[in-house]
Amino acid sequence: MGASHIKPSAKSSDVERLDGDSRSPLSPYVDRLFDRGWISFQDNGGILCANHVAEEVMRSWGLNASAGVREFNDRQKVCLAYHREHVYLGRRGE
Repeated sequence: MGASHIKPSAKSSDVERLDGDSRSPLSPYVDRLFDRGWISFQDNGGILCANHVAEEVMRSWGLNASAGVREFNDRQKVCLAYHREHVYLGRRGE
């Protein structure tokens, strides 16, 4: 597993880039979906898929998009809000 920046590194301050809470450990495949905006996360850990194609890709990898992950802490939630607003492709339809 790597550590993906929740808020893109290029858009982050030096403090955010170094902050462990601005990172989320994702497998390389899931990290790629996340970085490209195909998936994001709700504050409570729910997985958001931008469309049915992203859901199908997750399913083909044996991942259950409806299962979610653990709830994020307050500092992670700030970064996730940025990701959902500026990176996540599904934001237009929500």
